[in-house]
Amino acid sequence: MYASRTIVANAVNSRDHTTLVAAVKAAGLVETLSGPGPFTVFAPTNAAFAKLPAGTVDTLLQPANLATLQSVLTYHVVPGRVTAQDLMGLIRAGGGQARLTTVQGGTLTARMMGGQVVLVDARGGMARVTQANVMQSNGVIHVTDTVSMPG
Repeated sequence: MYASRTIVANAVNSRDHTTLVAAVKAAGLVETLSGPGPFTVFAPTNAAFAKLPAGTVDTLLQPANLATLQSVLTYHVVPGRVTAQDLMGLIRAGGGQARLTTVQGGTLTARMMGGQVVLVDARGGMARVTQANVMQSNGVIHVTDTVSMPG
């Protein structure tokens, strides 16, 4: 990944994010996430998508489910450039948790758990940030181990 490239330009070259890239393309979000931003993207790995129930990804990628796919993907995007340091500061200031409003309109709740940032989604699912602060020209990516689901 190169800090001089956009979120999409870098994700396309990540072997761990081929499912995410396919989903972003299917959802028609390439142009948006290539824009000036800045954006903070919590990017699930291929292994994170593989943890979903069998057939979920294939179903989401069908044209008839475009709105649902867009909702799931934009639930992983927060406006602005929120670094891990910023996020930990927000968690401390929030008494142990920070509520992040996503581009989708829902809320992700960030907490510290065993020294790691954990995101709790609208359904109570937890995603760990496994790699933080992957800087991009139009934002920052934090790699996660689970797909977060909106309500």
